[in-house]
Amino acid sequence: MARLNVNPTRMELKKLKVRLDTAKRGHKLLKDKSDEMVRRFSVIIKENKRLRDEVERELSETLKQFSIARSVTPAYQAETAFSMPSVAVVAECDTGSIMSVPVPVVSIVEQRRFEGLPYAYAEITGEADCSVERAAALIPKMVKLAEVEKTARLLAAEIERNKRRVNALEYVMIPQLEETIKYIKSKLDENERAAVIRLMKVKSKA
Repeated sequence: MARLNVNPTRMELKKLKVRLDTAKRGHKLLKDKSDEMVRRFSVIIKENKRLRDEVERELSETLKQFSIARSVTPAYQAETAFSMPSVAVVAECDTGSIMSVPVPVVSIVEQRRFEGLPYAYAEITGEADCSVERAAALIPKMVKLAEVEKTARLLAAEIERNKRRVNALEYVMIPQLEETIKYIKSKLDENERAAVIRLMKVKSKA
């Protein structure tokens, strides 16, 4: 491990010892933070999988019914019917924090259903009614899924950055400081021995 390019003096030795103590404390804090972020990330990933499985299963059933409705309905009637919304949603976006990582917090403030369905019942089959109702009911879960997935991505990126910092301290900075401190100590001991030898020679000649 390459040492730092510093003068081998007692002042530098003192500074490097302080830096080494700070680096070791920082390494411990970052390691603890990384472990806690990984733990929370695991919880969020499980929640994300549960939500995604639910949404995909329900969405698949909804699309099946929608396909049936489209297959027995003239194209122009289907396009007209499904172009009108049946639900109005107002969402509030905020920012939360997980281990100092800013994450999105999305909450549905209002989900207002319009009176009836946006088409004439005589024109569209019952499968269309069911698919529209199920799609409207899926909106809160889809919003929650988007929030959880974005949180997972942000945490994963922060865990990766934190891991690089931990590795830089553990495998680069701390070994460099330790090697430099060892070098300075050896040089100071060498200078001290040389000074003692010179002093002894001077005394022997006196």
